[in-house]
Amino acid sequence: MSKIDIGISENDRNTVAEGLKSLLADSYTLYLQTHNFHWNVTGPQFRELHLMFEEHYVELAEAVDDIAERIRTLDVVAPGTYKALAELSSIEEVEGVPEATEMVRLLTHGHEQVVKTCRDALKKAQEADDESSTALISDRMRVHEKTAWMLRATLPR
Repeated sequence: MSKIDIGISENDRNTVAEGLKSLLADSYTLYLQTHNFHWNVTGPQFRELHLMFEEHYVELAEAVDDIAERIRTLDVVAPGTYKALAELSSIEEVEGVPEATEMVRLLTHGHEQVVKTCRDALKKAQEADDESSTALISDRMRVHEKTAWMLRATLPR
């Protein structure tokens, strides 16, 4: 295989990939949490939350693939085991099955954390003049900000 030559230095590609790895880990952890809550939600809002959580985990499943493929495009190995992703993730695993309102709170917090991870990764991509990673991260940030807003809107005031 030929050496990569896309106008971004190896050092910068590695730095950007590290930010993307954190984003991948947080996104995958949030995907698992959302899928778990989709399966296990109960209560008066069951149907609404069950369907909303499904929309979210389907979107996240596509996102993790896009993020991992961008890491590979930078010629860096993408983390692909539970252990590796758990070590990189800033989202805590949830024990047991919380009640529906707590699920929404946890997912809101998770999406907000992914936004923070995006902000860190975005700085690295911008400093490396990596427009492709910048666009991907910016798009992800917008999705997570909107999702957090929608989740917050379902919570009692």
